Amino acid sequence: MMTDRVIFVCTIIIAAAYLYATTLIPSLEIGDPLGPKAFPDLLGVCLLIAAGLLFLEMLKDHKAKVAPPPEGEMAPWRHVGLIIAIAVWTGMYYAAFERLGYIISTAIYLLALMAWFHRGKWVANVLTAALFAGLSYWMFVALDVRLPTGILPF
Repeated sequence: MMTDRVIFVCTIIIAAAYLYATTLIPSLEIGDPLGPKAFPDLLGVCLLIAAGLLFLEMLKDHKAKVAPPPEGEMAPWRHVGLIIAIAVWTGMYYAAFERLGYIISTAIYLLALMAWFHRGKWVANVLTAALFAGLSYWMFVALDVRLPTGILPF
């Protein structure tokens, strides 16, 4: 599908830019030999692995000669609007990140995306967004990564 190709190319571009940006992080001469670069490098590699898995799925689908999507699916030109809407929503997430804090801004960001892509499953969407935001915040705190608290006292 065309959507998979667009996502694949975007993921590769983002991963390459992200991995390049991690090379600009200064190395520390004291302390942990990995320093602050290990986690960002790991995220960049995970992006590349995800792109590779998507590519393998695209190959499998191509070999199986998947039937064209049903008429209810969005037209290819509407995917561009969806990508732009998600980019704008992500920009709003970044803008609110410091003011609202990690937990609240991440939960709202995920809830809105899940409400769009997983319509009608409100309990699952709310639980997933809240649990992901809370547990990932706890994981970052356990790793001594400082995240903005925003309006929450912790």
